[in-house]
Amino acid sequence: MNPTATLSPLPPLAGSGRNLKNRRTPRLPQTIVASATPVPFWSALIRDRRVAPALGLGFTSGMPFLLTYTTQSAWLTDAGVPLATIALLSELTLAYKLKFVWAPFLDQFDPPLLGSALGRRRGWLFVAILAVMAMLAAIAFGDPGHWLWWTIGFSLALGICGATLDLVLDGWRISSVRAPEKQAVLSSWTEIGWRVGNLAAGAGALYLSDQYGWKITYLCMAGLMVVGLIATLFAPEPRSDREPHKPYAGFFMTIWIPIRDLVTRLGPMALAILLLVAGFRMPGYIANAMEIPLFKHQGFSNTDIATVTKVFGFWIALGGTFMAGWLIPRIGMMSSLLIGTVAGSASHLALALLAAHGGDEGKAFWTFALAVGVDGFAHAFASIVLITYMSTLATAEHAASQFGLLTSLCAFPGSLLAAGSGYVIEHTGFVWFFVWTSMIGIPVALLAFFVWYRVGISDETPLEIGTGH
Repeated sequence: MNPTATLSPLPPLAGSGRNLKNRRTPRLPQTIVASATPVPFWSALIRDRRVAPALGLGFTSGMPFLLTYTTQSAWLTDAGVPLATIALLSELTLAYKLKFVWAPFLDQFDPPLLGSALGRRRGWLFVAILAVMAMLAAIAFGDPGHWLWWTIGFSLALGICGATLDLVLDGWRISSVRAPEKQAVLSSWTEIGWRVGNLAAGAGALYLSDQYGWKITYLCMAGLMVVGLIATLFAPEPRSDREPHKPYAGFFMTIWIPIRDLVTRLGPMALAILLLVAGFRMPGYIANAMEIPLFKHQGFSNTDIATVTKVFGFWIALGGTFMAGWLIPRIGMMSSLLIGTVAGSASHLALALLAAHGGDEGKAFWTFALAVGVDGFAHAFASIVLITYMSTLATAEHAASQFGLLTSLCAFPGSLLAAGSGYVIEHTGFVWFFVWTSMIGIPVALLAFFVWYRVGISDETPLEIGTGH
């Protein structure tokens, strides 16, 4: 890690290469020139020894969330648990929204026993994966129809372990590589693994449950987590993990220090950048809540919805992920962020078109597939762009803490507004609902351009406070 990185007023982003301090008048960012040796995407899987472990770790990270609630809700339904109770159990995933609270302690302390052998982040990865395996096995031996509290208790613990796995993986990824163009490639391969793991814990688990029952299914899911253990052993230890610990500052200060560090480094642009993070995926969160009701309203069957959103949508999302990983190193971080903002919100017009088309009572299958494809591709592209951008905002020292905080900030406003989406549709209808969600992206895109305009600094050279470089 460059020792000046934590002293820069802003993390390295793409743009004009000028220091804000030396700007007397605002200037439009210069045209970004692609590097003469762009970072490879496909060959990185072989040439960069961080990428293959990231793929395996992403796979294990993509499994616990669905197995905590979404997939498990099918088991609860089969067991005769009342729908009202199943809906309440969605709160078992609350740990994913609150994970930033204990993230600073993962940055600060080594895990017992494994820390000296594997390092701070790899040690925590090993511990978190083992804990997820143990919780999945415990759930497997439960019976929600008769011992619901057993299932609730271990599912709550699974949510905490899964959120911790996400945190430590993000910390390892961010501290392993700092350059945004390399981070984009590493993030993309991690996301690819996550989507495969998500597919295994979703469609794969449902298929296994029909064939062998839920006990065998959850034991198989626990067994698949071995992929993460192997990936952890082969993952390189980040250089920052070898640095000595700072003295323990107390419970409150351990949580506060990463937040203070982030806001201090962002300086006068902190509010604009944090608003950009909070608003970037807001249109997507609001629209996603009403996508399935739209499809059902158009007359599409559960089989149609599963085929298009899960099978076809899986490959479309991979395409968007590949595109982001390939494009960011070539055009720069901030220009990619602007494109992602526009694409992520404008894609909702495809859903508005589907709503206006009417679905033809479920017969307009290809119109349905086209709308889902456009929205899914743009969503996947925008997600990688945002993940890469938030990764550049975090320091290696506080990687898990600051990235966890930023992801919570990203999810909270959209999730809150999504709660009222049904009431909006009752007054506007589906067509205008998706038109309005796409228009939310306009002020967010303007904010992205403003941040690029004011914070156009180099992708490569970290800036030291007061140096004028």
